[in-house]
Amino acid sequence: MSGDIVTLRVEEDFLLLDPAHGWPTQAAPALLDSLRGLPGPHADLMRYQISATTPECSNAAGLSRELHRARDLLATGAHGLGCELVASGTAPYGAHGLSTISDLPRYRALALRYPALAARSGVCGCRVHVTVPSRDLGARVLGRLRPWLATLLAISANSPIAGGRDTGWASTRYEALAPWPTLRPPEVWPGADAYDQAVRQAVRAGSALDERGVQFLARLTPGRPEVEVRVTDTCPDAATTVLVATLTRALVATAAAEIHADVPAAPAPRPWVVAGVLVAARNGLGGMGVDPCTGRAVPAWDLLHRAVGHAGKALADLGDTDTVDALLTRLRELGTGADRQRRLWTSTAAAPAMVASLRALTVGA
Repeated sequence: MSGDIVTLRVEEDFLLLDPAHGWPTQAAPALLDSLRGLPGPHADLMRYQISATTPECSNAAGLSRELHRARDLLATGAHGLGCELVASGTAPYGAHGLSTISDLPRYRALALRYPALAARSGVCGCRVHVTVPSRDLGARVLGRLRPWLATLLAISANSPIAGGRDTGWASTRYEALAPWPTLRPPEVWPGADAYDQAVRQAVRAGSALDERGVQFLARLTPGRPEVEVRVTDTCPDAATTVLVATLTRALVATAAAEIHADVPAAPAPRPWVVAGVLVAARNGLGGMGVDPCTGRAVPAWDLLHRAVGHAGKALADLGDTDTVDALLTRLRELGTGADRQRRLWTSTAAAPAMVASLRALTVGA
């Protein structure tokens, strides 16, 4: 599969913030109304959030163009409504709980069934959708992604500030979502039937409203032939999103190629995978991570280089090697979104400057 052109699309969530105080602004309905008829933008859980999905893309350059186009479109529209578009996993200056839930039947149903969980869930993620030839293959691919989920989260970690303070987490978004009962790594499934059975069991148990509500950290996209990796924070800029997406695509392609070649999967016991994701949410790429195959502490950057090496052939086949190498160099120089937010937080005394700086990261070249 790594020799084929594997398309991908990306869904990003954003915040709408008041430029003077940094508070979440319930402008999403008005913004969506102004963009009516355009593909891509859509409502999110809270009225201070908005999401955008790219078309299917076959290469990193095309994906980058689509991400910039969507961010520029939303940022321009938001500014015209008196607020700013910001790519951050959490609102730095607080949120408003269920009083700001979007007025859509699905979100109202979520708030009624899971009020405490929904109130904590006005956070922003990034979901990478990679096409696969069949749901059967996709279900088997999910199990082979388990060792790499923590590293993908570490790259994207972009939510250290919430409620007007540094939370101590690189991804406060993950910490906020962790209590959801289906927010867990995928299992090792032998095929689509076993995957579907796990989804039905979660719905029957009341852990999710329906198939769309099952929030495995990597899953099959409902109704589409895609593997959907949803562990990551929304990224601070389009370049980081391109890195996350291209590496994710290469890891999916590598898993599919291994399955076709009957290569045994590396053992990644569930406790170590779960621990690795939690540590990645805490540390990002700073300090140590958890080796998913041994449970030992390993520098997070070593785990990232291991993931890139594991996907190396697929990256080359898909034409993404140079892109990933350049973006890794950039990531090393600039740090993750969490690193950059913390630098802004310690150097910026007032909310207006913080919001302006985050907006500049969101739409920067």
